[in-house]
Amino acid sequence: MPIITKITVQKKNNDRYNIFLDEGSGEKYAFSVDEAVLIKHGLKKGQELDEALIIEIHYQDDIRKSYNLAIQYLSRRMRSELEVKNHLRTKEVEEPIILEVIHKLHQYSFLNDEQFSIAYVRTQKNTTDKGSSLIKIELKEKGIAAHLIESALKEFSWEEELSTAISLCEKYTQKYKKDSMRMMKQKLEQMLVRKGFPYDIINEAISTSDIAKEENEELSALSKQAEKYAKKYQGLPPFEYEQKMKQALFRKGFSLDLIDKYIQNQE
Repeated sequence: MPIITKITVQKKNNDRYNIFLDEGSGEKYAFSVDEAVLIKHGLKKGQELDEALIIEIHYQDDIRKSYNLAIQYLSRRMRSELEVKNHLRTKEVEEPIILEVIHKLHQYSFLNDEQFSIAYVRTQKNTTDKGSSLIKIELKEKGIAAHLIESALKEFSWEEELSTAISLCEKYTQKYKKDSMRMMKQKLEQMLVRKGFPYDIINEAISTSDIAKEENEELSALSKQAEKYAKKYQGLPPFEYEQKMKQALFRKGFSLDLIDKYIQNQE
């Protein structure tokens, strides 16, 4: 039966120990273990190790190494249980060991999906312009249970989300100022959908935002669009030119009354 002949501390990692065994042919390096595993099994010079004990030591050491990987991963920021599992899988940790690590992390309160989801919603609310629908999707992708997501989203009140959506509308109004009112509203709606706002918030934000244009501003926007189409259709007969212009500008969201007024001014 192998006997421990020497135990030394690793030079580059003081938490790990090299175990040397004599299996009948002299002393040889056998394996290394974490300090916690060394203490748990009371490993010492002169101790005999049977095959079953060596297998158990290796298993416990694999758990400890994987646990340390998880702690290092969690040290950067809070993580969900699924994120930690997936991280360990990328390190090729076996599933039984992952389950042991997750159990230990819960035991020492290093993992808590409820606290994680609340903190995540608060962070996204305070540091991004995302809507609650997008935050909900992200939490789901991180493996958070539906009831925990719904509870955490209470941290983002309807009024707070509406305020964020209104601010975005006012910001993007400047970007879309060359468009017709109808086209501008359509683009604002698409932008808010992409950012994850629910439709009741979107409708309220667009109707509440100060984005109304005076007729002369709308006419100015129409003129800029019309200049592009005028070059495109300039070789057409007058009647066909007028029809093409009307169709193109109407598709851009301008009212027929405003289009007629523009065309009359050009005659």
